[in-house]
Amino acid sequence: MPVFTYKGKTLAGTQVAGELKVRDRAELERILRSKKILVSQVATKPSQISLRIGTGIKKVHISRFTRQFATMIAAGLPMVQCLEILSQQMESVNLRKIVGQIKESVQAGTTLAEALSKHKKVFDDLFVNMVDAGEIGGALDVILMRLAGYREKADALTRKVKGAMIYPAVVMTVAIGVTFIMLTYIVPVFAKMFAGLGAELPAPTKFILSLSGFLRHNILTGVVLLILAVIAYKFYSRTDKGRLNVDKAKLRIPLIGDLIKKSSIARFSRTLGTLISSGVPILQALEITARASGNRVIHDAIKRSVLSIAEGETITAPLKACGVFPPMVTQMISVGEKTGGLDEMLSKIADFYDEEVDAAVAALTSIIEPVIIVFMGIVIGGIMISMYLPMFEIIGKIS
Repeated sequence: MPVFTYKGKTLAGTQVAGELKVRDRAELERILRSKKILVSQVATKPSQISLRIGTGIKKVHISRFTRQFATMIAAGLPMVQCLEILSQQMESVNLRKIVGQIKESVQAGTTLAEALSKHKKVFDDLFVNMVDAGEIGGALDVILMRLAGYREKADALTRKVKGAMIYPAVVMTVAIGVTFIMLTYIVPVFAKMFAGLGAELPAPTKFILSLSGFLRHNILTGVVLLILAVIAYKFYSRTDKGRLNVDKAKLRIPLIGDLIKKSSIARFSRTLGTLISSGVPILQALEITARASGNRVIHDAIKRSVLSIAEGETITAPLKACGVFPPMVTQMISVGEKTGGLDEMLSKIADFYDEEVDAAVAALTSIIEPVIIVFMGIVIGGIMISMYLPMFEIIGKIS
């Protein structure tokens, strides 16, 4: 069994750290939760780290597999036959091999959930636990349909957020590239011409020429500093404190932060609601949702909810305290807890915030486009005007 190291806090706020030899991370978290320890960082001990190789399987491939599998099971086909058919027609070669291995495991007598759990790089805890709940409850077809719907909506949400980020990123990259080319290739041509005039240059022209000279003589230094900055950011964002600070900063970015917050709330609500409605125990559902949250601020709030429930309290208080969830969300969750309809309430919250993400994407696109165009106009226009100012002055003196 692997050895895990951990860091966390007790309910009294005391920092604790240690290591345990357990089957997996979930077992470690259950043990620490029973000791009233709020986990902040978990890692596999260095001697136990294995090389993680990419599967080459896209999320959309898993979503299609889930939908097709759910449809076949609902139609009454035997599970092994379903897996046999899917192992032959999956678009991804790697996924076809994995589905074939799952079929062989099921044929050998293991449950579907156990067979899926052998491929954790492809089928995450949420997937495995929902299937396990479906097999135990005798409603695998219903659970698979619900899981297929969840994955499709989650994929759609991811595409919306990425789509909103790609457009401004591409336009800004082009703007920076054009500005760089002008400063390093076009401005030097003007600089040679101005050097032959021997006249006093206007202040804007001097500034642009100085900036151009600095960039041309320090390109290598700038590239090295940029690479070092990216590496430093990567290392910092992997630390416990760094990840928390980076995720906090993301939520504060104008316009983009609001989009990230809404998408995180939608993901949290959809994931937790789907797990609870599928029969997964609330504490286990919250642990899975925390790992799938995608934001450390929300992750920590959910982990505090786990301890809150273990103490006999509600989910709502820790979610309120993190400052990410709007009052409407925490109030609806509170009502859902009291009425016993938490899964339905979470589903309504997820649907509402899916629509909010659509609106935020549209607003972001409509606002950023003119802002970037104006920015490009000011920068490029400013450079060109600065280069032509000396000519205007010479023409004025001649006339």
